[in-house]
Amino acid sequence: MNFGLSAEQVAIRDQARSVATAEVATRAAKIDASAEFDWDLHQRLAELGFLGLTAPEEFGGQASNTVSWCIVVEEIARASSAVSNGITLTDGMIHYISTLGTRDQKEKYIPPLIRGEKLCSFALTEPNTGSDAASVRTTARYEGDEVILNGQKMFISGAAYADHFIVVATVDRELRHKGIRTYIVPGDAPGLVVGEKLDLMGIRGFGTSPVFFDGCRIPASNQLGGNEGFRIVMQGLDGPGRLGAASQAVGLAQAAMESALTYSLERSQFGQPIFDHQAIQFMLADMSAEIEAARLLIWNAAWRRDAGLPFTKESSHAKLFAGDMCVRNVSNALQIFGGYGYSKEYPIERFYRDAKIHQIWDGTNQIQRMIIARQLKKQTESGIL
Repeated sequence: MNFGLSAEQVAIRDQARSVATAEVATRAAKIDASAEFDWDLHQRLAELGFLGLTAPEEFGGQASNTVSWCIVVEEIARASSAVSNGITLTDGMIHYISTLGTRDQKEKYIPPLIRGEKLCSFALTEPNTGSDAASVRTTARYEGDEVILNGQKMFISGAAYADHFIVVATVDRELRHKGIRTYIVPGDAPGLVVGEKLDLMGIRGFGTSPVFFDGCRIPASNQLGGNEGFRIVMQGLDGPGRLGAASQAVGLAQAAMESALTYSLERSQFGQPIFDHQAIQFMLADMSAEIEAARLLIWNAAWRRDAGLPFTKESSHAKLFAGDMCVRNVSNALQIFGGYGYSKEYPIERFYRDAKIHQIWDGTNQIQRMIIARQLKKQTESGIL
């Protein structure tokens, strides 16, 4: 097994790292403070091909592999979690449209996303339906050649700026996952209202808002993927969702470790740099080992996805470990800063606020444990564990 990156992947990594350092990191604090989406940066990422890295070439994408995409997400997340979220959301929406959409839908919606001209949000989570995706309460009722949507979504990333939404709804709540359908809904559709932007603890520059559907009418032709919506939604969460979140977690943890390492070499106590104290060295060593372990879990799951192998368990491994690792090690990095880490003078304070979401979104880490356990049971019953 070759763990080395190809020459192309090294070039992509270096390009992403350069842009992250020179252009993203310099704006990250302002994005966080203002909680405003930076369209210029988003379109800059589009110019570099990062928004359509895995998208089909016929629609303007790069048709690259998932490992390369995870590397780009990690590098941008080292500079700004909010900016990297634009990459993961866009790739996820392109995945759904390219997998579920008709030819006309693909040609209409994918190219503007790749070019960074439009933003599409994923409207799945609801006030009373988070982890249990099969229990969505937003309804879809067919009336002639139209679909009428009613319900509410919550914590929808990018909703404040979205031109379109991919909405998950049910035609019959009693059917649970069998009743799930997906639809492309224009942001200006009658009956759709985006609520006030939420004032979040972290990931503040991405316009997270509730979305309301009150007799929202769309053409029935806007249905995405026939009756296969739920299966593809779950597959999308395995791929762009969980692998993207895990890569963001690794990038954030890497940035926190590097900041703490630099600070420990500069800060002196008891007549020597605090790095020379074994307690600090052990904290940094643990960070380094755990970050590398998380990165390899991500690359393994991404490689399996590219190879057409099952990767549900592996993506949950990556998301679970990376999320818990990120929260733990960003906290330890802040501890190395001491009181200064609690001040906005250093970016570690922002890193700390951004970290917690990685145990929550794209399936809480408790849900990841449930998924892994179910996969273990299936493998045991089939004799392939």
